[in-house]
Amino acid sequence: MELYTSLNLIQEDLKSGKTTCCELVEYYLKNIEDNKHLNAFLEVYTEEAKDAAKKVDVKIKEGTAGPLAGLVVSIKDVLCHIDHGLQASSNILEGFQSQFNGTAIQRLIDADAIIIGRTNCDEFAMGSSNENSAFGPVLNAIDNERVPGGSSGGAAVSVQADMCLVALGSDTGGSVRQPAAFCGVIGLKPTYSRISRHGLMAYASSFDCIGLLAKNVDSIAATLEVIAGADDYDSTVSQKPVPEYSKNLAPEPQYKIAYIRETMETEGINQEVKAKTVEAIEKLKQNGHEVEVVDFPLLDYLLATYYILTTAEASSNLSRYDGVKYGFRSPHTHDLESMYKKTRSEGFGHEVKTRIMLGTFVLSASYYDAYYTKAQKVRRMIRDETKKILSKYDFIVLPTTPTTAFKLGEHSEDPLEMYLADLFTVQSSVSGLPTISIPNGKDKGGLPIGLQIVSDDFQEEKILAFSDYLINLN
Repeated sequence: MELYTSLNLIQEDLKSGKTTCCELVEYYLKNIEDNKHLNAFLEVYTEEAKDAAKKVDVKIKEGTAGPLAGLVVSIKDVLCHIDHGLQASSNILEGFQSQFNGTAIQRLIDADAIIIGRTNCDEFAMGSSNENSAFGPVLNAIDNERVPGGSSGGAAVSVQADMCLVALGSDTGGSVRQPAAFCGVIGLKPTYSRISRHGLMAYASSFDCIGLLAKNVDSIAATLEVIAGADDYDSTVSQKPVPEYSKNLAPEPQYKIAYIRETMETEGINQEVKAKTVEAIEKLKQNGHEVEVVDFPLLDYLLATYYILTTAEASSNLSRYDGVKYGFRSPHTHDLESMYKKTRSEGFGHEVKTRIMLGTFVLSASYYDAYYTKAQKVRRMIRDETKKILSKYDFIVLPTTPTTAFKLGEHSEDPLEMYLADLFTVQSSVSGLPTISIPNGKDKGGLPIGLQIVSDDFQEEKILAFSDYLINLN
């Protein structure tokens, strides 16, 4: 079977009879089997996917198929899929199965998308390398000695290695965009509240977003169109109508674009990443777009603000995993207190425990005002300053990551080096703004480099059209 990267092409061939959903599913299942060593999937829904494909093929013949017929999708192990395993790649949810479908998952199913399996991730979506999973690290398909990025590393690799067409991940501080850059695919974090979080396991509730990964913009646009929008199960979701993203991918003739001076001058940026970013900026100028440099002096405060607030929220959200209600319970207990302590000590991994402790510290009575309250104020300043730039420009462009994919274990002993991998992605997470990472060439070793595009609230239509234009320009 030929390699498909576009839902449009798949649906054309399905209508003409050139291929079937059954053939598509068999193709992806074979790729999953051939790439088991990458450890991208925790569970493959082999028989279910085959059965779903048969049903969708019948609907196609009858002319009753949904808008995502032919879309084979993987879902990150933080998304609720009824009667399927749900562990957030953690031992503390050993044996747990979801009791319901999350809104995004239900909308995929209703639109005749075929879910092929759940993907590996950093435990509770905490990490930048997918090395924190209780089920072992995911490997980058380009170089198996390197990380795929995190926390949605399994989702990114499932697209990278053609094990599905689209992957659903989650993005709290760059967890879709950073692995997209490391794996050479496209990763979209929509505006906070654009997609319902009902059925997304909470890490940091005021940051968490369901994101999408694919090799083609039209596949992301079509999927976003279906899963976005109002939802009675989520009081924080936006009530704004959802545009027809897939029908509005024509770019405007000229854009006004900003790039941030500090991102190009920071100490940690790899020179090849910087060169490719400059090259993209020059190409935009040559094609008639207005590109200007702007200052963003708050860059140095991004990571501190992000980690103070997300760890605080994580310490609260993860308190529910205690061995009482569901999941893992330590067998080495003798009373209620020891059950709580041992269950959480044995069930959670090192990184999750580190962040829970940090979050508990910043929320404590002695330090609440010194850290948490100040971080909330700085968060507002970051959002206001970013939106101020976007009031004058259509987009901000910047590198997705300071470096290309690093080797497994390279940053394991130094958490600060690991956290720096999120340096360029957390700005839009703190601000709640839509951002996409697109491939921007490769370094001398053949490792992918990503370019981020940030736009104002609910400008996904604009950002997708510009991304498609920029990819074709390259």
